[in-house]
Amino acid sequence: MNTLQTLKPKIGLRAATFLVVSVIIGSGVFKKIAPMAQELGSPWLIILCWVLAGFISLAGALSTAEMASMFPNSGGEYFYFQKVYGRFFSFLYGWASFTVIKTAAISALAYIFAESLNSLFPLPVTGSNEMFLGIALFQNLSIKILASGLIILLTLLNYRGVQFAEKLSSLLTYLMLIGITVFIVVGFTSGKGNYQHITHNSNLVNHLAPEGWNLIKALFVASLGAFWGYEGWNNIAYIGEEVKNPKRNLPLALGVGTIIVIVTYVLLNVLFVYVLPIDFFIELNANSNKIAAVEVAGQISGSIGMTLVASLIVVTTLNSCNSSILMSARIMYAMARDKMFFSKAASVHPKYNTPDIALFIQAFWAIMLVFSGTFDQLTDMLVFASFLFYGSTALGVIILRIKHPEIERKYKVIGYPFVPAIFCLFCISLFISTIINQPNSAIWGLSLIATGVPVYYWLNKNAHT
Repeated sequence: MNTLQTLKPKIGLRAATFLVVSVIIGSGVFKKIAPMAQELGSPWLIILCWVLAGFISLAGALSTAEMASMFPNSGGEYFYFQKVYGRFFSFLYGWASFTVIKTAAISALAYIFAESLNSLFPLPVTGSNEMFLGIALFQNLSIKILASGLIILLTLLNYRGVQFAEKLSSLLTYLMLIGITVFIVVGFTSGKGNYQHITHNSNLVNHLAPEGWNLIKALFVASLGAFWGYEGWNNIAYIGEEVKNPKRNLPLALGVGTIIVIVTYVLLNVLFVYVLPIDFFIELNANSNKIAAVEVAGQISGSIGMTLVASLIVVTTLNSCNSSILMSARIMYAMARDKMFFSKAASVHPKYNTPDIALFIQAFWAIMLVFSGTFDQLTDMLVFASFLFYGSTALGVIILRIKHPEIERKYKVIGYPFVPAIFCLFCISLFISTIINQPNSAIWGLSLIATGVPVYYWLNKNAHT
């Protein structure tokens, strides 16, 4: 195999935009309203939280778009960080993405897909709760096997070529958007809701809408759920080499795709609180086996609606998992090409022109996380750390404007310097808030990133011997 070959541009604007939409819309929007309701106790605050999280994500996407217009290479932030902060910080981002941020997201999506499919077509109940090194490897075994099978299948599809994987993503995105549109239209025209639900806060004593400083604190905590729903808007930059006319199409795909998702998420959450009162979602949060969107569909059209929305979640998680596998493997490929990861991962298949070894390494580790059952804990720990990296991208836009104004920018972030500066300030606030309010998660998250430090020096030592 030719390890020096580069990846070829095959993806147009429409496909790139669909990839942005497909990698973002997973399972979060269908279930996060329950924990958000418990924190906020107000339907208006929930909707506000999704709007604010959407616009903050859009600010991040527009900032990333300027970087993508300057450096349309594989690896996204990994490549930008080398230009702005140097190899060490760039490696830490790539290492965190490989070990946790991206692979844990793939594992979580595959697991939720398996759970949703199991609700439609029950699998045999197998496994045991026996512990091995503190991990219940064989708990929910049938779900774990199905999730692992999905990761293997989608990895093989992506191995065979980015165009085939992109066409599958486009088809699933069409089905997903049609399904969501039908759900929204039927929901608002069914006569089963009440607009008073949107204006009435919780009546439960322990869940009254917060005020003052408590409101700001509750919005920050609830926003973590919303940001998990928006997670992935930056992934399209990982495949910059494979996008046609990337300096134009990458920024457009990021901006348009993120706006489509914001509109979709806000409409869905307005529908949820229109159909059912806020107290229903607060009580639903105590039952982790139920999904808010499925319960709303049941209220609208009974068991048929519940089955159709459960099927919709199967499609969205399948689609998001496929897009995540397609794009995230390019980080390892870019790192290996720079001799900052295992050298075999720089391989490009001579026939399919895909980063084949990087795809298989990613699949192996994602499956390990599935069986460990730790992917939810890991994503919770690293969600704040990922925003540290996102903020570093926006800060990089400002730094490069000052230090290197001569670099050609086909796209310049709208509202500069306010848009990247506001995004940076939010990321810093979220980071500090997590350290104060969730110190254990913060310590563990930073410790996981720090495991890359000895690996970095080991790789550098071997590169010079």
